[in-house]
Amino acid sequence: MRVNPFSHIKMHRPRQGNTALNVVLLLYLVGFFAPSLVSSISVSTPAELHASKGDSVTLSCTFKSTSRPTSKMTVDWSYRPQSGGPPLTFFHFSSRAFLPVDGQFAGRVQWEGIPARGEASIILINATLNDNGTYTCSVRNPPDVHGSPTSYTVLTVTPKVASIHFTDVAVLLAFVLLPSTIITLILIARILCPKKQRDQSKAYRSPIEVTEGEEYGIHPIPKEKKASCCDLYMMDSEDEEHYYEQKKRPPTDEGYAESQC
Repeated sequence: MRVNPFSHIKMHRPRQGNTALNVVLLLYLVGFFAPSLVSSISVSTPAELHASKGDSVTLSCTFKSTSRPTSKMTVDWSYRPQSGGPPLTFFHFSSRAFLPVDGQFAGRVQWEGIPARGEASIILINATLNDNGTYTCSVRNPPDVHGSPTSYTVLTVTPKVASIHFTDVAVLLAFVLLPSTIITLILIARILCPKKQRDQSKAYRSPIEVTEGEEYGIHPIPKEKKASCCDLYMMDSEDEEHYYEQKKRPPTDEGYAESQC
């Protein structure tokens, strides 16, 4: 008769309640930690942007991903009008940029992204009032496809206010041309009106201005003009004798003596 050596060992069956609980806990842990291992991408954009009509606006978009960007990475920009409606994708990047060829943004979008640095920005050229609305940046970088792959920016475009800008050239011309113009006008005025100014200066004398002899109420006698050599040569003999006789006579006083100083 054979004896079972394991007859003294009792076999215990696992309880069904405990097994179900363990499975639930395992699934919960996998569901909680698995997304954090493969879905760590995050995209960020400014909440609001303001621009004037005709400006070039940079729609900034940056992203962070645990995986290195590869050729499978994609970037999409979509636009939703301010008046509402479904979003419209107008830009796509996958290894290269696909710019819009028709529609509202045709010829007005420029790719400025550098995926290796986590940048996915674009430039909107010649902004118009119709560009007001919400812009969405979406980035996919497998296997990081979960998390926060999208971000929104509200763009507000306003009419441009007219303003005057003084450039360096304009300021330089103002400082050079204005003084030279004033000086030129002054010189022209002096050339055209010199006689009138001299006549006015001669006609006006200060009340305290007194010529020699007027302080005694006596007007000076004009000095006799001396004869020149030519005048003496043209004189007759009788006139010449009369001239020398007058010259030898002493000066006559008619109220005052001529100063000998």
